Amino acid sequence: MLILVVNCGSSSVKYKLMDMKEEKALLSGLAERIGLPGSRIKHKKNDGKELQLEQDLPDHKAALEKIIECITDKEYGAVNDISEIAAVGHRVVHGGEKFNKAVLINEELIDTLESLYELAPLHNPPNVLGIKTCQELMPHAPQVGVFDTAFHQTIPDYAFNYALPYEYYEKYGIRKYGFHGTSHKYVSGRAAAILGKPLTDLKVIVCHLGNGSSITAVKNGQSVDTTMGFTPLAGLPMGTRSGDIDPAIVPFLMEKENLSPEEVSNIMNKKSGVLGVSGISSDFRDLENAQAEGNKRAELALNMFIYHVKKWIGAFSAAMGGLDVVVFTGGIGENAIDLRAKVLADMSYLGIEVDSDRNNVRGKEAIITKEGCSTVAMVVPTNEELMIAKETQALVIK
Repeated sequence: MLILVVNCGSSSVKYKLMDMKEEKALLSGLAERIGLPGSRIKHKKNDGKELQLEQDLPDHKAALEKIIECITDKEYGAVNDISEIAAVGHRVVHGGEKFNKAVLINEELIDTLESLYELAPLHNPPNVLGIKTCQELMPHAPQVGVFDTAFHQTIPDYAFNYALPYEYYEKYGIRKYGFHGTSHKYVSGRAAAILGKPLTDLKVIVCHLGNGSSITAVKNGQSVDTTMGFTPLAGLPMGTRSGDIDPAIVPFLMEKENLSPEEVSNIMNKKSGVLGVSGISSDFRDLENAQAEGNKRAELALNMFIYHVKKWIGAFSAAMGGLDVVVFTGGIGENAIDLRAKVLADMSYLGIEVDSDRNNVRGKEAIITKEGCSTVAMVVPTNEELMIAKETQALVIK
């Protein structure tokens, strides 16, 4: 079975064609700057052949039409006809409380998805646009929505509610939703498989660390808490996002700097995090280089990030009443050797001792703790597209 995985952003479309018999990608690509000058498609086949098209892409429909041409191209494609694609799995950022699992999309469900726009105004509209466009271009293929928030719908009410007047939850749905759920689900399951143990018997903390970062407590296979909240702004300091701050800082800054709600939101989402602290970059590699050259603000930014990751691991191990596995994933989690070592330093109280030789790994599955540790630390590269494809396949073959 061939499944096309689609992730539509406001000005981009990421895609990957998955062969589910072997659970591998046949090709992948990115259409970017849709509706903007300089739009293009970067396309790569699994045999290494690459195609880059400098192409006018006025809208998502034009982008997806061109993507289909690439997928069916004799040299760069993987199918002769688009009818060979059995289904399309769509990443949808926000499912609210309405969706706790992947769903087969119909017109009624599209109306429901559109009702959730205010919860994710930057992400859900292009996600739904992608679904509608694929329905039009590939009417033979079932369309499946897979939600970033769905995995976290098992979080108990005492963990997802905020201590605000309860009416705001009832009226507006203000609560913790969590994100990166597809990644956390895949990585926790894969970690259990590597260890040869049932996920339902394990207490796992997944550290998805990248430009956007979140940590999730997975107890007996279910998400019981996570660091991101009502929006992806909460939790850890990230590349450009502030993470948790005293909420009184917001009106204070608005008054002192004469900022509008939109302006202060932009500061917290796009000008804060390690970028705001360091004044240099949101890229952790740049910060590590600057720290090596003696830049104190780069050092501060990295130390803040490491501290908060360490703190959440401790908090979530307490919340779960113990810990069996810590897993690192995401661009930083999979590749930042020194950062992982610093996060896990002084954690012998949790049964964690890092093996420096084992930890000397980037982008590969590995156990990085010493033999015999009661708590295992691991690196597991995430594969959200495979998870989306699996959930799509499970719905389509019923």
